[in-house]
Amino acid sequence: MDKRDYYEVLEVAKTATADEIKKAYRKKAIQYHPDKNPGDKEAEEKFKEAAEAYEVLSDPQKRARYDQYGFAGMGGAGGFSSGGMSMEDIFTHFGDIFQGAGFDLGDIGEMFMGGGGRSRGPRVHRGSDMRVKVRLTLEEIAQGCEKKIKVRKLVQCKDCHGTGSADGNTETCPTCKGSGRVIRQQRGIFGMMQVQSECETCGGEGRVIKNKCPKCGGQGVVRDEEIITITIPAGVAGGMQLTVPGKGNAAPHGGVNGDLLVLIEEEEHKDFVRQESDLIYNLLLDMPTAVLGGQVQIPTLTGDVKITITPGTQPGKVLRMRGKGLPRIDQYGRNYGVGDLLINVGVYIPEKLNKDERKLIEQLQSSPNIAPGAADKKNFFRNLFGI
Repeated sequence: MDKRDYYEVLEVAKTATADEIKKAYRKKAIQYHPDKNPGDKEAEEKFKEAAEAYEVLSDPQKRARYDQYGFAGMGGAGGFSSGGMSMEDIFTHFGDIFQGAGFDLGDIGEMFMGGGGRSRGPRVHRGSDMRVKVRLTLEEIAQGCEKKIKVRKLVQCKDCHGTGSADGNTETCPTCKGSGRVIRQQRGIFGMMQVQSECETCGGEGRVIKNKCPKCGGQGVVRDEEIITITIPAGVAGGMQLTVPGKGNAAPHGGVNGDLLVLIEEEEHKDFVRQESDLIYNLLLDMPTAVLGGQVQIPTLTGDVKITITPGTQPGKVLRMRGKGLPRIDQYGRNYGVGDLLINVGVYIPEKLNKDERKLIEQLQSSPNIAPGAADKKNFFRNLFGI
C-alpha cells in the first residue's frame, strides 16, 4: 500500500483540532477493526495506517514536523525512521480510543495480536529504543557526513551469549508447555469467552532458565559502552529524526535489538542564515563600491568566491548564486537538487568623517547626479520594502 498523507487517511483538514482528529481516528478504527473484519488483510492494513496517522497528528510536536517536512520529518526512506506500527503497539497505546465503541477491552490486545484471532507463538523480546542528539554544522549538512558517538546501553552478555543461562541450557515451561500462552475464561459482552494471555511463569517465552548466568542475572544483557557510526544524509534539518536500526538497547534472552533514534540539531553559522534549502548572506558594501562597482569576496560553504558589483547597486538588492545552498530533500527523504545562496546587499553610511572626507562629500552634494529624483525615490522604496 502506497503511503498516503496522514490528513487524507483520517479524512480531516490540515486545520483540524485535536478533538476532530481523535473523533476521525475513532471512526476509522471502528470501521476497520479486526473484530469487524476477521481475516481481512486490507482492513488490517487500513487499521494500522489510521493508527500511524493518529500517532503523528495527535502529538503537537510530531504534527508540526510533519506539516513542515512531510514524511521526511517523521522517518521513512533515506535513513529516516519508519512510522509503521504493529497491532500490539496500536492496542497498547490507543486502547482508550475504543472505549464505548462496542468492544470488550478486557484483553482485546491479546485477542488480536498477530491478526484475526490467531494464537501467537512464544514471545520474542524487543529491546527499547534510544534517543540521542547530534549537532551538525551547515558544512556537514551540505555534504552529508558520518558521526561516531559513544553511548552507554544494554548489550548482549558475552558470558552467556545473550541466553541468560550459565550453561546454555533452558527447559520447556511446565505451565504453558512451550507455547508462551495460556487460555483463561473471561466474561464479556457476548458471555463467557476464552482469552489467550501471556504465561506468567516464563514471561511468554515458552522456556525457563534453571541455571542463571551470574554476570547478567539470567537477563542475557548487561550495561556497557558502544561506539556507533551514524551516517547523516545531506540536506537534513534541525528537528528531523533519523533511525539507526538495531543500535538501541539489546533485548533480554537474545531478542530483537531496539533502534537508535538520532535527533538532528543545527549549529548556528557565523556567516549564513538557513531558509529551508537556501542560505542567506548579508553583504555590507562601502559607498564607493556601491557607486562605482567592483569585485568583492564573499564566503560559501565550499570556500570564498569573488562576485561583481555593478555600478549604482542599491541597498536592499538581492543577488542570487544558484546551487550554492543546501541539498533539497522531498517528503520521502530523497534528494532533488540544491538550493541557492541569496546575498542581501546593504550600503554602509559612515557616521563620523574627518575634515577632508567631509569636504569631498560637500562637493558631491551639489552634483545633479547625487540628489535623487521622484522616480528614484519611488523605485528605491518599492525595491527595498515592496511599497
